[in-house]
Amino acid sequence: MNFPIRVYYENTDAGGVVYHAQYLNFFERARTECLRTLSFSQQTLLEQNFAFVVKKLEIDYKQPARLDDLLSVETIVHEIKKASIVFEQHLWRENICLCSAKVVVASVDLAKMKPIAIPPGIYQALQAV
Repeated sequence: MNFPIRVYYENTDAGGVVYHAQYLNFFERARTECLRTLSFSQQTLLEQNFAFVVKKLEIDYKQPARLDDLLSVETIVHEIKKASIVFEQHLWRENICLCSAKVVVASVDLAKMKPIAIPPGIYQALQAV
């Protein structure tokens, strides 16, 4: 799945280059939109005491994004386990990969802050992606 991102002034340092932590925000938004595209709302999941939390993250910064760039975040479901998902994400400007990440998210019961199985509907929808 692809999600468009525009770089705004708030995302950059004084030189107009995207600040390194902003890439994490871009990737987070894209994962949220991936779920939304599959008809799963983060708000609804939270109301059910369920959430996905980042467990592990590997990121590779290749080239800088800059003010006003129109970017695209590609989100790939690389692996699904009982209580976790491995996403591969790539941030593109046209055909140039600026940044890539491997993100492991765990499914947790918010009341107990303990891992739980991914709900069957979400599990099946992500397998079909």
